[in-house]
Amino acid sequence: MNGLLHAARLPLKDGDLVAAVDLGSNSFHMMVSRYTLGQLRIVDRLRETVRLAEGLDGKGGLEPEVKARALDCLARFGQRLRDIPPQRVRAIATNTVRRLAQPQGFLVPAETALGHAIEVVSGREEARLIYLGVAHAQPPKPDQLRLVIDIGGGSTECIIGSGFEAIERESLQVGCVASTRRFFGNGKLSKKKWNAALAEVSAEFQQFTGAYRALGWNEVLGASGTCKAIGEICRSMKLTKGAVTAEALPQVRERLLQASTIADIDLPGLSNERRPVIAGGVLVLEAAFDALGLQRMMVSKAAMREGVLYDMVGRGGAHDPRETAVAALMQRYDIDAGQARRVEATALRLFDQAAEAWALDDDDRVMLVHAARLHEIGLAIAHSQYHVHGAYLAENSDISGFSRQQQQFLAALIRTHRRRIPKSAFDSLPDRLLDPARRSAALLRLSVLMHRSHEPDPMPRLDLIVDGNHLALTLSRRWLEARPLLQADLEGETGDIAGLGVSFEFVTD
Repeated sequence: MNGLLHAARLPLKDGDLVAAVDLGSNSFHMMVSRYTLGQLRIVDRLRETVRLAEGLDGKGGLEPEVKARALDCLARFGQRLRDIPPQRVRAIATNTVRRLAQPQGFLVPAETALGHAIEVVSGREEARLIYLGVAHAQPPKPDQLRLVIDIGGGSTECIIGSGFEAIERESLQVGCVASTRRFFGNGKLSKKKWNAALAEVSAEFQQFTGAYRALGWNEVLGASGTCKAIGEICRSMKLTKGAVTAEALPQVRERLLQASTIADIDLPGLSNERRPVIAGGVLVLEAAFDALGLQRMMVSKAAMREGVLYDMVGRGGAHDPRETAVAALMQRYDIDAGQARRVEATALRLFDQAAEAWALDDDDRVMLVHAARLHEIGLAIAHSQYHVHGAYLAENSDISGFSRQQQQFLAALIRTHRRRIPKSAFDSLPDRLLDPARRSAALLRLSVLMHRSHEPDPMPRLDLIVDGNHLALTLSRRWLEARPLLQADLEGETGDIAGLGVSFEFVTD
């Protein structure tokens, strides 16, 4: 596993340090907090402007200069994180890395520089984490809905939530860096160009504004740097005390467009660092105000990185969002819960015997549980090739709490839990996950096989011996002789499982 670990579900103790790294499309952020009496107290922050989105070359590649800039930043972050246990660190990559044609070309050196695994999350998962951070920083009023808007470098997330739960989540491919490059790539500004750009961006928001307006909200909060910067401009122009309003925003835009080029933008309260991308940020926010009919937006002091930290706290306790998401999928696709429980129980019995020899960690245990619960999800489409259908659903569904790599891990286990194992089954996984995925898949295959009858048949003693990549399973002779179909399946499995790089034998006593 190359010394890299992803966040394990381990309980937090008072005094533990936890850290979140946010590889945004504009800035990279790192936040270190101490867990004390159920709360997180910030002990350190680092932020560097990397402008990763500037490096996209239009062909799914990343310009070498920008890649080097990102790796240098991550190396500095990694130095600060060196003394924090890897299970207490989560690094999240967002829009720009999602858009790379070959993300491993960036992620492998990036993980080496940081010293920790980097999770790529979907736009909607990013939105959930943003909302979680905002909700904890500014606790919502009971029974009220709030709209949160986060304009990042490459994407914009819009979330309606209640309490600490996101109800509606959308992610648009517009952000301050991306939109500045797209509409003002030559550095020139004009009202004509602005109006044409505004029409295009507003059309993006129209995809969901009807549903959002129908649901409604009681307050609006803006998160992350762009919204903070525009709020500060409004305050510096003496238009508001820091909020962004429907009356103030056009005045900011008009002041911005007094400049003929981006380099000439002169907005009070605007930092030199943010000047090159502020045009795209104001453009996106104006489109959001127009499309959603907003009147006033307060600015939050939190963003995704705080959400990542609180998500770690939830995973370490009784509020792992992945549990809720998997339960919802089981209900939605009418999965046989009894069969899932039986397979899960057997899988865990085998896992606990193999974990030490195979270097499987708590994360792998959690993923095996999820795979056991969802291995029959494809039956909702068709019995024929249901493992193939199930893998597609696992990889492409919107599953809260899962990163892209975790969904690919889950899909690989579901795809290979029966029948022939295709050579390409694990191609989407990074190298560090290949051994855990193949070995977990082997345990899942045996567990499913043991419960092929779908009957509540008590399992006998299962003794599993692991020797390198060889598995030896000892079963009761009397119990197995009463199940000739299972015996035939186990004999056939000795050949089938080899596609996982694992050899298998069973004996009876």
